[in-house]
Amino acid sequence: MSTTTTSQTPESEGPGRPGRLIQNEATTEIPVHLLFRDDPDPVSVPLRPTVVGRRQGTGEQPRFRRSAAKPRPVPRVDPELGERPARVLPGAAGVLAGACGAAGCVATSWWAGVLPPLAAAALRLPAYAGAGLGPAQWAAYAGAGALGLFGFGGLARGRTGRAWVLGLFGRYRGTVRRTGLLWVNPLLLRRRVDVRLRHWRSEPMPAADGNGVALRVVVLVVWRVRDTARAVLGIEDHETYLRECVEAALARVPVETPGGTRGSVEAAGDALTRLTAADAAPVGLEVFSVQPVRIEYAPEVAAAMNRRRIAALDARHRASVLTSVVDSVEDTVTRLTVRGLVDLDDYERKALVKDLTVAFCAGRGEQVP
Repeated sequence: MSTTTTSQTPESEGPGRPGRLIQNEATTEIPVHLLFRDDPDPVSVPLRPTVVGRRQGTGEQPRFRRSAAKPRPVPRVDPELGERPARVLPGAAGVLAGACGAAGCVATSWWAGVLPPLAAAALRLPAYAGAGLGPAQWAAYAGAGALGLFGFGGLARGRTGRAWVLGLFGRYRGTVRRTGLLWVNPLLLRRRVDVRLRHWRSEPMPAADGNGVALRVVVLVVWRVRDTARAVLGIEDHETYLRECVEAALARVPVETPGGTRGSVEAAGDALTRLTAADAAPVGLEVFSVQPVRIEYAPEVAAAMNRRRIAALDARHRASVLTSVVDSVEDTVTRLTVRGLVDLDDYERKALVKDLTVAFCAGRGEQVP
């Protein structure tokens, strides 16, 4: 069966068929067998994302797509720079080397014949005329003196809570965290680092509350150096860096105004701790707590905010007093009416309410200092 399309004019329509609204209407005949055939399985068609733009001639403003916020870059330090133990010897080795060097110098002096007789007698050395100061004696002096200097010059005392970062010609050679008497190569450059748990109370730092009102906040930071190599060599001054990290966190976290709830202050402290710890971790610092200990308004807004706070407290007090007076008046009038003590019409009731309100307000005003 074929599909035919016919176009008729209004004059050719039958009497029982309603008139067409559109003069160029076309009628299409669909074969019957096509209406009852089995439909094939639906095929998924990939759809392209729809872009909504401005329609021409409508005056509609174009819609701009918001670009996704890029994550803030995290500070990175040399990945090969990490704390590792340095090679040191017990202090007894340095003492032994220094003693050997000193004994070598004494023996060389006796060999050269320049040792004082009193020293030779005290050491019970046999009498010897001496060979004089020749090249061999000077070489012996140099060797014994170098041994003594290296032995005694490398002695160091390790303390609990302190560490040394060692370097040689600008290269990191390890960290010493041991305690007691040690021998460290005297050619190495030593930098002492405090690795104890430390706390720092900051000076008033600028901050803001949720409404953007300027504040001054004093925070208490509990921290310590976890990786000495990164803290000393990866950054110029780790204490200054920590201070700036705290100040940057205060600029991003809204702090509750003075006199706020305890929960809001704790939430602000948790957020400050999380942000500061994330910024300080790459440079070897471990931050345990950043808590506000004093919050006050900035000097430029302190007077205005104090007046606003006093006005709010006064309005709250007035509202509570008025509510108490209204409840008292209502209770008094209700009891008088219910018990049948008085029979009041509308005018008398309004007058009684007015008099009672004035009396109660006067009494409340006298009690309030």
